[in-house]
Amino acid sequence: MPKNTLSQCCAIATLLLGSGLLSTTGFAQGQPDALLSMPTSQENIVAGLEADAYANGINAYVWGYPLVRMERVMRDYTKVPSPRPPTSYRAPLNQLGWAESLATPSAKDMPTANNDTLYLSAVVQLDEPYVLHVPDTADRYYVINVFNLWQELEHYVGRRTTGTAAGDYVLVPPGWQGTLPAGLKRLDVSTRKAWLWGRLHVKDGEDLAPLHSLQKQFTLRPLSQRNNPDYQPKSESLSALPAASNDGLDFFRELAAALKDNPVPPRDEALFAQFARFGLTARGFDPSRLTPAQKAGLLRALADGPKVAVSAMATAGTQRNGWTWATGLDSFGSNYPLRALVSGPYLGGQGEKEAMYPLRSTDAKGEQLTGAKRYVLHFKSTPPVDAFWSLTVYNAVDKMLVDNPIARYKLGSDTPGLKVRADGSFDVPLQAEQPNGEFAANWLPAPKGPFYMILRLYQPKDEVLKSQYELPQVQIHE
Repeated sequence: MPKNTLSQCCAIATLLLGSGLLSTTGFAQGQPDALLSMPTSQENIVAGLEADAYANGINAYVWGYPLVRMERVMRDYTKVPSPRPPTSYRAPLNQLGWAESLATPSAKDMPTANNDTLYLSAVVQLDEPYVLHVPDTADRYYVINVFNLWQELEHYVGRRTTGTAAGDYVLVPPGWQGTLPAGLKRLDVSTRKAWLWGRLHVKDGEDLAPLHSLQKQFTLRPLSQRNNPDYQPKSESLSALPAASNDGLDFFRELAAALKDNPVPPRDEALFAQFARFGLTARGFDPSRLTPAQKAGLLRALADGPKVAVSAMATAGTQRNGWTWATGLDSFGSNYPLRALVSGPYLGGQGEKEAMYPLRSTDAKGEQLTGAKRYVLHFKSTPPVDAFWSLTVYNAVDKMLVDNPIARYKLGSDTPGLKVRADGSFDVPLQAEQPNGEFAANWLPAPKGPFYMILRLYQPKDEVLKSQYELPQVQIHE
């Protein structure tokens, strides 16, 4: 803010005080009213501008991060590498991309990737409705999530919700007024781009060739080309992101650009209006009038915004026996920090009826899990699910799968030779070095450094959903 503007602020405050419009009375409870006694000095105004930019910058970050993240992801996931790794699910715009093998430590696209399913990805520009055809999977578990650009999961197509018979589902953009042919299921999408994120179950050691044939039976095409036997997808790409600058405020430029194609939802208009105070409006982001204090506040907000997102686990997650259970991953409401967190390191997370992902990063003493120690988990019974379950270890540094000499990245219902006692209980040795003993066959390799693990429960039963299933403690094995 220019110096003369600061002087005007001080003059207005003095005028109000002199006119009697500013009272000097404290709160009725006797607590001093800090605003009434706050001097309208240049020092306080500068400090206030910094604080205001910081507060609104934090709100803008956690609110807008999913949109910025999805625009980045969509460009990354439509850039197909050559040669294309078998674990890659990237595909050109408006086309389905399937991974042809399970994720390994070398697959770096997706943090916290599972080792249970072949992933599917498709970025769809909804200039018109698009038809997703799914084949009969003969009860094999699969799910395709339909996300809008705010990383909000709007539809499920798959075993739990629509069954495993063949079907046709139409992704309909906002404002489309046409009539769909009979037999097609309408799926309204609230943004003009959508992200399809799918999973197709693979059992340990299963021959992948039949699954590759099954994958080819999933198709995606414009509604206008539904019956065209000669249809070939166009070679299209998304526009480039805004050019980077050197002022540290590129996040807000990317957010402003993303909002051009993704208008502010009506429920968020009042919140968004506050961001005009630091130059972010529907017209774009203009930092030219920012004071040094405002810029400092925004830079501080961008540094602290990720911490606010991570803190969402304190309220969205529940701790039971040391495990963190998160719910509501498909129904964020106005919990913008949680939405931001999920769209970051937990991109593509699903609601609890589809899958639950209890996470563990500490031992029974509350200390960080590390490969420098040996642990054991005693399961009283196999996790109750209607599909399947798996326990996976991740490096805490990069959130990737852990390389190990036996190429085992998870343990679960599909693990060949899983040793289980007659009463249904079993132990899982969790350590960096190969163990000996009765349950050596159940070894889940850990890295030498810090790590965490996720138990995936696909189609969990009511016992899990009602918090009646207790996960084991992580005991240090001496």
